[in-house]
Amino acid sequence: MSTRRRSLFTLVAAGVIALVATVAMIAGGLFTSTEKQVYPVSPAAPEAPHAAAVAPRALPAQPVHVPVGQPPGTIRLPQGGTAELVRKEIDRSGTLPVPDGIAEATWWGAGLDAPKGATVLAGHVNWKGSVGPFSELWESRSGEQVTVVDDGGREWRYQVSEVVTVHKDDLPARARELFGQGGAHRLVLVTCGGRYVGGDLGYDDNRIVVATPA
Repeated sequence: MSTRRRSLFTLVAAGVIALVATVAMIAGGLFTSTEKQVYPVSPAAPEAPHAAAVAPRALPAQPVHVPVGQPPGTIRLPQGGTAELVRKEIDRSGTLPVPDGIAEATWWGAGLDAPKGATVLAGHVNWKGSVGPFSELWESRSGEQVTVVDDGGREWRYQVSEVVTVHKDDLPARARELFGQGGAHRLVLVTCGGRYVGGDLGYDDNRIVVATPA
């Protein structure tokens, strides 16, 4: 994958700049690779419900003391892979920086204690010949546990409620549903995979895992 920052699509709707930028980050080449590496494409998943229906409860995940072994500022995926969380925001040029390698995950959107909205964590599926922890998303199943430890050492527990594969051409139409800051609080994990098509697009699919407060 390229280590350079990639420009986002032109932002034409000022009222939804952040949401559009997130979609552009995910669909427009965040997870490209210089290697032709194909990840399995899961069977078609049922159509996802509206974001407001993903988690009927409005309460945020309940923090508990961090267990031994997971450092602050990290996510632990169901199979044990971890990545450092790096908060990213859109700069004046309309660019959202990408993760600097497979050890990092870009964090955009709601805070962990937010009663509403998506906390979006996006990670590379591979990088310079190495497979990233977010490749685990291609094996994720409903009911699995995800933990996030914030910078203060508090652990936030989530349970996978939905796993979907979305072609990048279809992602903008589902942006508000998946990444919007309305509806009940949820954790949304994103990576790429499917067929490698090269260029700025990289892979042609996104794997998206939605987890709700446990």
